[in-house]
Amino acid sequence: MSTPTAERVGVVGGGIVGLAIARELTRRRPDAQVVVMEKEERLAAHQTGHNSGVVHAGIYYQPGSLKAQLCTRGRLLLREFCRERGLPFEECGKLVVAVDPDEVERLDRLESTARRNGVPGLTRLGAAGIRDVEPAAAGLAALHSPETAITDFVGIASAYAADVEQAGGEVLLSTEVTGIERGVGGIEVATSRGPQRFDRLVVCAGLQADRVARWADGIDGPRIVPFRGEYMRVRPAKAGLVRGMVYPVPDPRYPFLGVHFTRRVGGGLEVGPNAVLALAREGYRRSDVRWADVVGMATWPGTWRMAGRHWRTGLGELRSSVSTSAYMDRASRYVPEIGPADVVRGPAGVRAQALDRDGSLVDDFRIGHEDGITTVRNAPSPAATSSLAIAEHVVARMGFGH
Repeated sequence: MSTPTAERVGVVGGGIVGLAIARELTRRRPDAQVVVMEKEERLAAHQTGHNSGVVHAGIYYQPGSLKAQLCTRGRLLLREFCRERGLPFEECGKLVVAVDPDEVERLDRLESTARRNGVPGLTRLGAAGIRDVEPAAAGLAALHSPETAITDFVGIASAYAADVEQAGGEVLLSTEVTGIERGVGGIEVATSRGPQRFDRLVVCAGLQADRVARWADGIDGPRIVPFRGEYMRVRPAKAGLVRGMVYPVPDPRYPFLGVHFTRRVGGGLEVGPNAVLALAREGYRRSDVRWADVVGMATWPGTWRMAGRHWRTGLGELRSSVSTSAYMDRASRYVPEIGPADVVRGPAGVRAQALDRDGSLVDDFRIGHEDGITTVRNAPSPAATSSLAIAEHVVARMGFGH
């Protein structure tokens, strides 16, 4: 009598979401062979390794959305995971500050959203209360979220990968997926290291999510449009002025949170990121151009519809990208003592922003399931915060219960 072959499950993408899903698969299906395929020579090479390290508490997200649900649970799971593994998790707190009457009105709406999402310890502050929490900050009113935290998401991703391998799974680096086809015997995945066959497949390809997902299910859309987020580093003489985080009130038209001040677990204070349309999906410098990415954007109807609606904002972001003074003019409204002379240019990241055909910037997580293939087409912030909860959600939808 022959022994049944163990089910093979592939995960495309070695960022924090793909690794969290692979880890959850090994926990719920210890009999399965789980294989992670990452095209770079290291894990967390793109969005996971280029973000601000903030663990969000759920202030911004539409109540009832996947973001709201999974951020709330994900933060608690992540805090426990970090404590168990001895990884940094510093609840230094966040202020979301309104500096003019229009922003106060938006802050009122944001407070309603945050309270519906059950943000722990949320407090409304006036001008004096702002100075009590962050003496260098200025504003008319603010929301204080004391349990918003900072962490090391690259370290967390590495710990997820270690769990996968300890459970018998594989994490294959320098393994680029170049094609996906459904066959009679399963799902055939072409890679730079040769073909792989799986019974199930999860696509978490980040900046390449739409392309890889389209190979898997033939669905064109939403498309990924890359936005480069550039950071400034505050010089040591002024880096102690901010104790935790100071954020502006976000513009509800955009899924970006605005230029903000954030402490890093490794020390120091950063300002950013902005959101500049990039000309390459992995374009971390202004000079980076990849013509295939440019053509992909130019041939997507949503790109032109988005540009028609938001070109003025885009020009403002471009101006702040090339001018430190313009960049810091925005940030200094919230912390006036830190100006252009107090910062140096820091690193940059690229956000994989999904864009629908009608020009709408996709805000919520977008996850699909069809015939053994799961596609994660949009997983921007707070995906890192939510990674363990996203993993639970995805693996449950795949039919693997606790």
